[in-house]
Amino acid sequence: MIRVVLTVLVAVALLAASMPAVETARTATTAERIGAEADRLERAIGGVVADATPVNDPAMAAQTTVLLRVPTGFAAADIDRIALVEPPDRPGCVALAYRVDGRPERTLRVGTGPAETAVDLGGGPIELRPGGANRIRVRYVDDDGPTVQIRRIG
Repeated sequence: MIRVVLTVLVAVALLAASMPAVETARTATTAERIGAEADRLERAIGGVVADATPVNDPAMAAQTTVLLRVPTGFAAADIDRIALVEPPDRPGCVALAYRVDGRPERTLRVGTGPAETAVDLGGGPIELRPGGANRIRVRYVDDDGPTVQIRRIG
């Protein structure tokens, strides 16, 4: 009986000692996955911009749909907020902003490809669902100049 109690106590102590390392790894994994999603969005935008000419009619504009997957599960940290935003220091651009476990918000810039284009997020940040997949539509239109329109679908 004493051996069982000692074994349980040692297991609990080891688990408690390893939890900070597990949380650090979860946060790092989440940041890496979000970075990969920002890269995927940048490649999709670049593909639309590089292969098309902007047009006035959004229905005729070059477009693509991107599925952004927000990390979830045991290996991911809890995400308080994730959104596509216009960075305050770079108006007319787009960034992926996120906050993990109440920490300060981090921002990853998303490029718009080889051509100089403005970005239209539809009047404000595009809040993404923190628990799964989000479909994003990217259109390349001429709105007083080349503009990438980004909208969340559904």
